[in-house]
Amino acid sequence: MDPTVIVLAAGRGERFLRSGGATHKLRAPLGGVPVLQRVLHTVEASGLPFHVVRPDGGQAADGMGDSIARGVAATTDASGWLILPGDLPLVGAGTLRLVAQALATDLVVLPFWRGRRGHPVGFGKPCGSSLAMLGGDVGAAAIVRAHRQSGEVRDLAVDDPGIVMDIDTVDDLARAEALLALSSGRGT
Repeated sequence: MDPTVIVLAAGRGERFLRSGGATHKLRAPLGGVPVLQRVLHTVEASGLPFHVVRPDGGQAADGMGDSIARGVAATTDASGWLILPGDLPLVGAGTLRLVAQALATDLVVLPFWRGRRGHPVGFGKPCGSSLAMLGGDVGAAAIVRAHRQSGEVRDLAVDDPGIVMDIDTVDDLARAEALLALSSGRGT
């Protein structure tokens, strides 16, 4: 059974708005397609099951820890989880599959591109109770540290700059637009 991709889409996106964004970063167009929609297309293309964590009933947006906990609680039957922030529109479907495959033998999987850690971070089923207890703006870094000390973390090198290309500011969006143009051959 494949792990479930948890797409985190419940954050406030305040940095993007403060940087001059006219809309929430997940609705900002990238190559004519909203950022979150690009992420969802990629997740669907991966063939992995997924769950999207959106703001709860229109209430205040969640912190990353709250969002992870809600996503894991909604998918307790999953064999593991890939935590994917909704603001990484250029991550590849193949990368999602590579992290999922690595979870077959490793408890925690951290993808790296050129020495930079990115997302999605993969967690095996035994991490579920710890992930479900997260809260606030703190993500799963403490869980990763604890398992690294136990030798249960795999650093997975991938050839995918999209794992580190998150959209936090309008400048980030412009960089992603340029990379998208290059990768589609329009930038040459």
